[in-house]
Amino acid sequence: MLTICDQFPDFKLTGVINNNIDGFKEFTNKSSQGEWQVYFFWPKDFTFVCPTEIESFGELYPQFQEQNCAVYGISTDSEFAHLAWRQSHPSLNNIPFPMLSDMRRELSNALGILHKQEGVCLRATYIVDPEGIIRHVSINDLNVGRSTDEILRLLSGYQNGGLMQCNWKPGQQPITVE
Repeated sequence: MLTICDQFPDFKLTGVINNNIDGFKEFTNKSSQGEWQVYFFWPKDFTFVCPTEIESFGELYPQFQEQNCAVYGISTDSEFAHLAWRQSHPSLNNIPFPMLSDMRRELSNALGILHKQEGVCLRATYIVDPEGIIRHVSINDLNVGRSTDEILRLLSGYQNGGLMQCNWKPGQQPITVE
């Protein structure tokens, strides 16, 4: 599994960017070059925990944008499944970030985040710096959703630089060492 300080892998994936049949676009690891990136993976479309996470990232999306951070949601479902899910699930209709399809499982395999029995993505989250270096990885099992507020807090900490004490919150000063 790739981890902290590793280069995020090269990829080329198709993403859904709106609710129209022509709303597909190709994305690569260079699509947000020079920006921070958050990549979050979910197990399957048309499930129960996944839309709560996607909706929460959508609600916080303006705050990620304020921090010069692109957000990408990814699963091993096809772009057509993503489109159908967006169209049929009211809380996903206006998701402001792309939902990428890793149907061939190339990125998921490169990261080492496929569930060994189910063959779907674990709930993995990566924070990647503007140079493409992984700065944070967290992985949840299939049943438990992640905290998008915590991902936003961590992003702020990495962008702030310095030493961040336990329970650091944006606006607080880092630890100073004399």
